[in-house]
Amino acid sequence: MSAPLRTEAIVLRSIRYGEADRILHLYTPRHGRVGAIAKGARRTRSRFGARLEPFFHLSLVLHEGRGDLFTVTSADTLSAHGGVRDHAATLDAAARACDAVSRLFETGDPHPEVFRLLANGLALLASDACHAQAATGLAFRLKLLLAAGIVPQLTACASCGATEHLVGFSGAAGGVVCSGCEATAFRLDEEAYRFLVDALGAPLAGAPQASERALRQAERAIGETAEHHAHVRLRPLMGVG
Repeated sequence: MSAPLRTEAIVLRSIRYGEADRILHLYTPRHGRVGAIAKGARRTRSRFGARLEPFFHLSLVLHEGRGDLFTVTSADTLSAHGGVRDHAATLDAAARACDAVSRLFETGDPHPEVFRLLANGLALLASDACHAQAATGLAFRLKLLLAAGIVPQLTACASCGATEHLVGFSGAAGGVVCSGCEATAFRLDEEAYRFLVDALGAPLAGAPQASERALRQAERAIGETAEHHAHVRLRPLMGVG
């Protein structure tokens, strides 16, 4: 019998299963995304209580099962991120952050920096609803692209290497493009360009502010990068319009 797996984890998703169980999608620092079943978790006197809900940061003991799912045998709360549930905006932002992690990092490959980023992002949302703004969500996604190794080229034209007149963005090319290479790109305003550069370098709590137009362009750049280079379509942050 294999030794139990002891790990921190953040609950990305919690699904009702059978009469009393829960299926959990977890993200861990050393084992990437993990699936687990918590047997009897929905019973009134379950030892797990309510701690297996999304966004909880837990210390878990998992045992390897017969299939692809681990079995949860112990769960202690490290942070409930309770403030996330106080506002519709923070609840939605947390769900989209977990969804982005789930889509971009769906394997068991270790990415401890992604785990730390998600834990930090949830803690920020729990502490202050202002972090539910689109700017913070986009900065979070940009940092996820960096961790995935597909961050867009921002310092020079992704097609020819020119460092001036960077006026467009091409997801297919992998970043900003100059005026001579913009035929297949969309227009990227200077403000949107500065947002991408500054958001990548700033801590998540210090995500720069920008106009709605600039943020929409930045979201398009991030979305096209994920789609072209990770074959992942991220859920929109800013809606239609």
